[in-house]
Amino acid sequence: MKAIFYIISFLFSSMVIAQSQSLFEEGNTLYNEGKYAEAIDKYMAILESENHSADLYFNLGNAHYKLNNIAPSIYFYEKALQLNPNDKDINNNIAFARNMTIDAIDVVPDTGFSKLVKSITNSFSFDSWAKVSVVLVFCFVLLFLVYYFAFSTLIKRLTFISSLASLFLVCVTLAFAFHKYNLDKKDNPAIIFSQEAKVKSDPNVRSEEVFRLHEGTKVQVVNSYNNWKKIELSDGKTGWVASEDIKLINEF
Repeated sequence: MKAIFYIISFLFSSMVIAQSQSLFEEGNTLYNEGKYAEAIDKYMAILESENHSADLYFNLGNAHYKLNNIAPSIYFYEKALQLNPNDKDINNNIAFARNMTIDAIDVVPDTGFSKLVKSITNSFSFDSWAKVSVVLVFCFVLLFLVYYFAFSTLIKRLTFISSLASLFLVCVTLAFAFHKYNLDKKDNPAIIFSQEAKVKSDPNVRSEEVFRLHEGTKVQVVNSYNNWKKIELSDGKTGWVASEDIKLINEF
């Protein structure tokens, strides 16, 4: 019975993949013909089947960019970057799309030790840091066993020092792993989708307006309350916007 279930699941998955590939090719054909809105419909049909890829989001960003849809183009480029952050074409195109935005927001740079730690932490993903830690733990155990069973004083000395160094590196890599985890947990970016969003001092319509943002601007969501999102800009400014005015990038 299980075998039949697995066979049916495999056949169904194969059909979905084949259908998605067909829709993707149809969308590409429409895009090349300059029918950008029709191409978007094809690409969105793939998303509705819960198939995600950097290429799909990249093409959606391109199609919206051609239609001068600022917020959707940046939104889909950002999602493509999440899946393929080092892609040169995605980074180039999102730079062009960002030039279409109105808001000029300064970036508060990290300096000194904080900048160094953040740079090292972001050089690997959380999973990569965890894997490095596991490898170092294995090295520590192996070196300690060699130290314990060795007869040569020189070998004992070298393996003892090496095992301590491995243990120290385990602690360091674990610290970077948890730091990366916390950074990723706090990273909750969103794109302003309304043409002009009023940012309030408190999460209600009667509160004071502190500033306004326009479509395509990227923000960080730091809190939620009912139908409001508390956002933070790269220059440190904070405020509350209606949930309908933004779209979270991390939602798939």
